[in-house]
Amino acid sequence: MQKAFRMGVDPYNFIKHNPASTIKLPKFDESLKDDKLKIISRDDFEKIIERFPEGSSFYIPLQIAFHTGMRASEVCGLTWDYVDLKKGIIKVRQILILKGSKVEFGTPKTTSSNRDILIGETLLNILKRHKENQEKNKEVYKEYYTNSNFVCTKENGQVITMNTLKYLSRVVNYELCINFNFHSLRHTHATMLLESGAIPKDVQKRLGHNRMSTTLDTYSHVTETMKESTINLFEQFLKNKK
Repeated sequence: MQKAFRMGVDPYNFIKHNPASTIKLPKFDESLKDDKLKIISRDDFEKIIERFPEGSSFYIPLQIAFHTGMRASEVCGLTWDYVDLKKGIIKVRQILILKGSKVEFGTPKTTSSNRDILIGETLLNILKRHKENQEKNKEVYKEYYTNSNFVCTKENGQVITMNTLKYLSRVVNYELCINFNFHSLRHTHATMLLESGAIPKDVQKRLGHNRMSTTLDTYSHVTETMKESTINLFEQFLKNKK
């Protein structure tokens, strides 16, 4: 507004004075800020999976994010070239970018976002079955199958995008009444790791954070609990020494 009125004064000479020149934006009260760190329970995740079971277009994106903490753009941009089913590793090297109706590959958010994520047996088996199902779908759809190498696709091979995931979030929020967005799975994954006693440095690398401080600051609600656990461990150590 200030810039618009300033131009109205000079060079256009529509007005003589800029009425917005003394306006200052009010400071936002952080205490009123809505908590963006949405974390879902294991029970809620099971409810979501019941709504979108194996075979659903959303089943694989949900499982990957829950088991790895990958960002939505990383999950959607994942191709089979970067999934090592023998070693159980997902390599994050690209993200999906939407330009209108077109999809393109981009580089991950930061240098640290380029990372190798070790995956467990549960997700590994899910991905193996999914790859087999994709091959079967190719045979069924034949020339109508979208010839893509994406991991997260619809039954006909069409890629799942971040816009598609917004529909998923709406269903979970309004139909299942669970406070959820896809990024919730990233926060949930990190919180579960830290609460289970994972080394924060390992969590930092797994999430692709540049600095340890980012991980600790983001999940301060967990680190406070960890502090209590630490002193309890120390007290237990002292008792065992007596």
